[in-house]
Amino acid sequence: MRVAALYDVHGNVHALEAVLCDVEREGVDELVFGGDIAAGPFPRQTLELVRSLDAVCIRGNADWRDGEWGAHQWVWDQLGEEGGEWLKALPDHAVLDGIFFCHATPRSDIEPVTPATADERLADILAGVEQELVVAGHTHMQQDRRVDRWRFVNPGSVGRPYEDAPGAYWGIVGEEIALRRTDYDLEAAAEATRASGHPRAAELAEENVLRVPSREGAIAVFGG
Repeated sequence: MRVAALYDVHGNVHALEAVLCDVEREGVDELVFGGDIAAGPFPRQTLELVRSLDAVCIRGNADWRDGEWGAHQWVWDQLGEEGGEWLKALPDHAVLDGIFFCHATPRSDIEPVTPATADERLADILAGVEQELVVAGHTHMQQDRRVDRWRFVNPGSVGRPYEDAPGAYWGIVGEEIALRRTDYDLEAAAEATRASGHPRAAELAEENVLRVPSREGAIAVFGG
């Protein structure tokens, strides 16, 4: 089974639309949204698109905690009560064809795992997980590594990546792992973001669409 893993969309509907075009061309068997779906400049439009798809969705920290830089209430107002409750009711993990999907780690939706996380610590985090392939996000950085009997994959962030170049990051997981990056119209997305009404719209447009935080900077913030 080939599963498209789309994590940390963060309400960037423009990036999501571009990725979904690539996903369709890939002809995958399943589609998984790995949390932090709507918290961003276009929460309602993003959630409507996600819910229109035949996809498995799990809950991320920003889908129920205040993980949106103080803009949590604005996001919730855009979603409406029904949309917010739908997000909050999502499961915290899913298992498909022997693959364990969670938002951050199997034991927490806010525990960071970065490329700097020691193998010993990652093995402790994964202890007790029966499945040998674990797919997680939260830190917005792609990684694919093995520790003990597990393979740990982060497909990156569709809507708010911390990488070396702007774009939308995602992955295909299954017997083979393919980490992908999709280009989209950054200028158009930034212009729309500035006009979105999000409390930090200008910052999002400049620092998370046109430019993105570096992996090194993100690792320094998250720590090991």
